[in-house]
Amino acid sequence: MTGMVEIDDVRKIYDGGFEALKGVTLTIEKGEILALLGPNGAGKTTLISTICGLVTPTGGHVRVGGHDVITDYRAARTMVGLVPQEINLEPFEKVINTVRYSRGLFGKPRDDARIEQILRRLSLWDKRNSAIRELSGGMKRRVLIAKALSHDPRVLFLDEPTAGVDVELRRDMWEIVEELRADGVTIILTTHYIEEAEAIADRIGVISGGQLLLVEEKDALMQRLGQKQLCIELQQSLSELPEALADFDLDLCDDGASLVYTYDTAAERTGIARLIAALTAEGLSVRDIQTRQKSLEDIFVDLVHNTGNKEDAA
Repeated sequence: MTGMVEIDDVRKIYDGGFEALKGVTLTIEKGEILALLGPNGAGKTTLISTICGLVTPTGGHVRVGGHDVITDYRAARTMVGLVPQEINLEPFEKVINTVRYSRGLFGKPRDDARIEQILRRLSLWDKRNSAIRELSGGMKRRVLIAKALSHDPRVLFLDEPTAGVDVELRRDMWEIVEELRADGVTIILTTHYIEEAEAIADRIGVISGGQLLLVEEKDALMQRLGQKQLCIELQQSLSELPEALADFDLDLCDDGASLVYTYDTAAERTGIARLIAALTAEGLSVRDIQTRQKSLEDIFVDLVHNTGNKEDAA
């Protein structure tokens, strides 16, 4: 079974020798939401631009809907919608003409009903005859989304689409994403709002230094790499950890009255029972116990940090 987007050993070396992509291989299925996470300069935008045909790869192949983005560019590009980071719109053009023009660029026949539907869904219909320069930053971002959807793409790229926008637009954006997914549209999202990726993505990809560190189903990733923390509130405060507790992965909070114990959920033994026994043996009384699951942000930071350390060592 072939994917909607197939990336095979893609490399990109810019003039001057900078290697932005280092052999990226990835298959994205129809109707899937993939969140691509990575620090600034990791290669996210270069990868998206390569898939969209805006950047020519130095090596490897990319296919969208079975169409090679180089040898069958027109067919591949027609299937793709892109919401870029930068707001680059004609300031004196009307909103409705801007969106109509984007649809026409892809060879689609004029469809005023469809354009109206898109503009209404994005709360732009009342602004349809306004010049772009009259809009707020959030409204301009909505126009970018409308442009990307105007030709009914089957693959939608969202490159930091909610960066710096209001809460209302962010909520509307994710509602639209869910509607598109239900219609079978494949969505690739890059974001710095990791909680959004954690909430809506099917799979998580982590890219750093031009390399894809992993791509895994979100729930499986959380289970495999996630750790839990046991927050133990004590009846009394401590100035330092007793020596008898040194073997446990414990942190003493600043108030001295709380301990944080980190443990692996996949381990055969968590060590919690042994820890409680050790606390009792030390004469420490427990007031309350709470658990916290390690977040996707924690996992992401650990992955990128560990990769950076390996590169420094090399």
